[in-house]
Amino acid sequence: MNKPAVSRAAIIPQGAAFFAIETARPARHFAFHLLADFTLLAFSAALDPLRIANQLAQRPLYRWTVTSWEGAPVTSSCGMSVNVDQSLGPFPRETDLVVCGGTVRTGGMAKDLLGSLRQHARFGGRVGGICTGAIALAQAGLLKGRRATLHWENQPAFQERFPDVEVTQNAYEVDGQIFTCGGGVGATDMMLEQIEADYGGVFADLVADMCLYSQRRSDRAPQRASVSTAIETRNPLLVRAIKAMQAGIETPPSMDELAEAAGCSRRQMERLFVKYLGKSPYRFFRDLRLDHARSLLRETDLRVSEIAMASGFTSTVVFTKTFRARFGYTPGQSRKSS
Repeated sequence: MNKPAVSRAAIIPQGAAFFAIETARPARHFAFHLLADFTLLAFSAALDPLRIANQLAQRPLYRWTVTSWEGAPVTSSCGMSVNVDQSLGPFPRETDLVVCGGTVRTGGMAKDLLGSLRQHARFGGRVGGICTGAIALAQAGLLKGRRATLHWENQPAFQERFPDVEVTQNAYEVDGQIFTCGGGVGATDMMLEQIEADYGGVFADLVADMCLYSQRRSDRAPQRASVSTAIETRNPLLVRAIKAMQAGIETPPSMDELAEAAGCSRRQMERLFVKYLGKSPYRFFRDLRLDHARSLLRETDLRVSEIAMASGFTSTVVFTKTFRARFGYTPGQSRKSS
């Protein structure tokens, strides 16, 4: 393989903070491949810790190349256009190839892109996905039988399309030569772990301090707040009931079964939902399933009847009527607007 045509190593004049790195090793190279509508936050959150590491050490510990499919600028999800260094690879196997995704619906990725990812992995290179970049890795067959993650909003559709991938709710995952993260500041957590693996925890903590990032998360940290945080109560009965709902979207348990899972009577469960959430457990569960359905409509090409079944509705007619009552438009209109 040829070496990349362009590589950047951002070294900024030494500031007050300095950390001497005595280890003599070649600079680790990252190639960030930007997909259309990639999320700028996640891309920056992955890149800036590398720049800061170079600044602190006052030498190029890390280099990076930014690519797009044809070498043209790429528009991010916030509308900002980003210039790139070159078109995609090939890169040496020492390069970490990272696909940066975002908000756009991803049906079938370009075959040449998937081929490049497979080739890089086949030659022993590390391949990563940020946010929906994991979809490209899955389509390339690189996530089969592996742990992986992507943004929680895109997970329901992803799990329907790729049932052979062990999808987690964690901020990021590293499984062998494959690494993925949910996006956002989770990309910083993932890169800080790599910096720690390369140069130690003290140095990684200093990089985090420079990012004003005081709460580093491990790969087992969840992307989202816990159920108790989200509903603003630690009532264990309510939390257990909601977790049972989340686990039973496709095959909804009855209200009596939910109460049993919560460890209380049905009447007590109903009182708790009204007291803390302002709605009955039936309505809360229905809304949870409808939110799941809307995600599938926007992120997959599944038929409406299939989405109804995957969301626990046995009748497409009932599903459509209930969906419209909740959101003000039909499932078909939801898909057209996405």
